[in-house]
Amino acid sequence: MGESRFEALRLQFEPSLRLEFHGASVTSDAGLLAYRELDEVLDLTAMGSARIADPRTGSNTRHSLTALLRQAVYGRLAGYEDTNDAERLRFDPAARQVVGGRAREKEAASTSEMGWFETEVLTRKEHLRSLLDLPGEWIDRVQTRTGASKRLVLDMDSSESETYGDQQGSAFNGHFDCTCYHPLFLFNQDGDLERCLLRRGNRYSSKYWRRVLCPVIERYRGRSLERFFRGDAAFEVPGLMKVLEAEKFGYAIRIKQNAVLLRAVEHLLTRPVGRPSRQPKVFYHSFMYRAGSWDRERRIVAKVEWHMGELLPRIGFIVTNLRWRSKRVVKFYNQRGTAEQWIKEGKHAVKWTKLSCHDFKDNQVRLQLFALAYNQGNFLRRLALPRSVKHWSLTTLREKLVKIGAKVVKHARYINFQMAEVAVPRELFASILAKIGRLRDAPA
Repeated sequence: MGESRFEALRLQFEPSLRLEFHGASVTSDAGLLAYRELDEVLDLTAMGSARIADPRTGSNTRHSLTALLRQAVYGRLAGYEDTNDAERLRFDPAARQVVGGRAREKEAASTSEMGWFETEVLTRKEHLRSLLDLPGEWIDRVQTRTGASKRLVLDMDSSESETYGDQQGSAFNGHFDCTCYHPLFLFNQDGDLERCLLRRGNRYSSKYWRRVLCPVIERYRGRSLERFFRGDAAFEVPGLMKVLEAEKFGYAIRIKQNAVLLRAVEHLLTRPVGRPSRQPKVFYHSFMYRAGSWDRERRIVAKVEWHMGELLPRIGFIVTNLRWRSKRVVKFYNQRGTAEQWIKEGKHAVKWTKLSCHDFKDNQVRLQLFALAYNQGNFLRRLALPRSVKHWSLTTLREKLVKIGAKVVKHARYINFQMAEVAVPRELFASILAKIGRLRDAPA
């Protein structure tokens, strides 16, 4: 008690150590500057703010909408998922630099200003519509710099976002065994999030699939590329398959087993004769099948696996319009497991399950901001990381790259960030900036 706020703290185990807290002259998020450099090259956040109308009429606005959008996205990218974090984050020198504008010389937006931006401005119907479209527009911008892919693979999946208290739209979901929201996600083959939608907790997994899938299909219509879609058994919906067939998509969708399907593979359900091998014995079968809700027959690929020590075989069925060999169809479908991994990264790296507002539309906005932060992180991972660290997950990037400590020294003409050189040495950071610089030189 009575100590000076700036007096150094002492440790008993080593009296020569002194702990000093310098606030705005030290940052723990200096790695955000690399993401800001990528943002500048691709013009991402500026593109987003251009689609948002500023409701403020006065000329003395403290922060532009671009600055507020940057603070919302970069804060989440660094692990600050709540607007309350802005009260401390606004003084952080790295945050002030990536936000830009007046924040560079003074401070970033406060909690009240960020709350106003996220719950009053972005929740307007036209702004929320723009936010839903923005992840796809960012992906298009990246493709103009890197070259359009000749192959598009879309993976659709749902997940849970646990809720607490009386949150609007929350409901118990028996599959996840919790009270939650039930968002729907659509990823491409590069791990970029094409589109997502927050739904009430008791919605079925495929509910509102048109709102997520159809705008993405429309964006890619007319482009010269192969198109594919994968989904689990929840997306075995007649209308969805008809849309995919009309749009020339190849698809592989899991289908729940029933008595008719089991009869079609009955000849594979007898245990193979002889001593069981350590490796599973796998059999494939392809046949035509028409469910009661379908308008015509479709191809079914079955996989039957016999494992040592298991009494019954493992059986799986996939409905597909692909003309590949059965083994190749199954292998292609199994690759959709990467979408589940990307959802886990979104949960752990950018914490997009932290939807803590009461109003449902406020949480819809928060999910879209988390989606932008996720894509920003994924862009840097796949476009700017050297080969030696290409395997880093988004969580690893946050812990090792974003969370670089730095001392900030301000001179008359320059601001120096004296970076800690531990997990990310100077050579690695320089390689990341060099790869970002080559994107700047690429034809737009």
